[in-house]
Amino acid sequence: MTHRRTFLADMGLGFTGLALSAMLQRDGVVPAASPLPAAGEGPGVRGNSLHHPAKAKSVIWIFLSGGYSHLETFDPKPALNRYAGLTFDRTPFANPLRSPLHDQRSRSVVAAEINQRDTYPIIYPMQVGWRRHGQSGIEVCDWLPHIASCVDDLTFVRSIYTTDNDHAAENQIHTGRHRLDEVQPSIGSWVHYGLRSLNDNLPSFLVLGGPTRSDTRASIDANYLGPRHAGIPLNLDTNNPLPNGRRSPDVLADEQRNEFDLINRLNGLAAVEYPDDPNLRARIRSYELAFRMQTAVPEAIGLMRESEATRRLYGLDQANTRLAGERLLAARRLVERGVRFVQVYPSPYGVWDSHRALRSNHERLCATIDKPVAGLLKDLKQRGLMDDVLVVFCTEFGRTPGLEQRGGGRDGRDHHPHGFTVFFAGAGVKKGHVHGATDELGFHALEPGHYVTDMHATVLHLLGLDGRRLEVPGRRRLNVDFGEPILEILA
Repeated sequence: MTHRRTFLADMGLGFTGLALSAMLQRDGVVPAASPLPAAGEGPGVRGNSLHHPAKAKSVIWIFLSGGYSHLETFDPKPALNRYAGLTFDRTPFANPLRSPLHDQRSRSVVAAEINQRDTYPIIYPMQVGWRRHGQSGIEVCDWLPHIASCVDDLTFVRSIYTTDNDHAAENQIHTGRHRLDEVQPSIGSWVHYGLRSLNDNLPSFLVLGGPTRSDTRASIDANYLGPRHAGIPLNLDTNNPLPNGRRSPDVLADEQRNEFDLINRLNGLAAVEYPDDPNLRARIRSYELAFRMQTAVPEAIGLMRESEATRRLYGLDQANTRLAGERLLAARRLVERGVRFVQVYPSPYGVWDSHRALRSNHERLCATIDKPVAGLLKDLKQRGLMDDVLVVFCTEFGRTPGLEQRGGGRDGRDHHPHGFTVFFAGAGVKKGHVHGATDELGFHALEPGHYVTDMHATVLHLLGLDGRRLEVPGRRRLNVDFGEPILEILA
């Protein structure tokens, strides 16, 4: 019946219908007989009514790939120095490997008796000093002096945990699901699905510097919400910010305008025949948005429009901080222009993964992001944007308190999903605050620990959304998928 109705509709539209059908078939879109609400329409699209008053309008989500050490950044542990070289059993503390939390919060892809990556028992000392900063007296390690100068504007959560001890946790921190589970949409896609864009010329969900590899695409993907809600990666080359969306050199601007005007007329006619087809509506919007983005995106990422003082604030004048600085400055420009969710990768894939030479690796890497991240925080504050923008700074897991011994290792830490630190700043969160903790050795997130979806629930809550009310018909999620807002950090 559906094919017959489609055929008659196309014949009724003559060449218009045939042309549009050919275009949609080329793009993999076909008229749907019984569309699901999730295929292209979120609740924000249908009326833009929030579930409750919002504190934030936009989010800048900063992700460091590879797993920075919480112990050498934001959760220093003096006991590691005091008992360095001893096994966990020889300290006055309970052996964390025997804690029930270890197995409760672990999911191994291979048998537990084989996968012993996180069970090194010899304590490895901290590789850097630390001190208290600001009026709040929050401890930060010495490799991050610029971020440390901002602690009175930050909220640290020192009790985050994941369940994947390999780098699939990069997807888990964004989707909330272990690689053995059904894949879920990323946090940025849920924001896109739940909220209308604040700028008709820019998407709601943009990505700078990622996804870092093809197997981390899930970190920005919309999955069953539909491709319309996926993150769109941008280059910071103003001459080619959208490699797949630029006008061909042999097509004049007026010619392209005429093409899009014709497509819009065809789309309008087809929409009469297929009024309930969400795939068609999404495709129509994508054509229109792609055309508008060709002008809006180069302006939005035009960093040369910024003052020299601002460029120096982000470290654009230094070789080692320029990459992160450009991406974070572009993120600020994008949220200023109404982008809802900007996901920023200030470092390449996996570089924080310090199985060996942790001291030299982390010292170098901290220097690449410290000034740019602090520059973003200071810039948002001086522009009054901290009242509208929420900043999240995170990684996929921490590093082991024990010395990694695989292959004769002597100077590194392995992956550690059992407890690590992230921070929030800006709209709706407390300032100069620490929530949660790990144990004396930095091993386990103490109860109540926060699974990664608690981070997601907090973000959605501050944007005026209830994740449980974003559930899609036919796609029932587990309770852990929703998480709970971390109410203790809310202002």
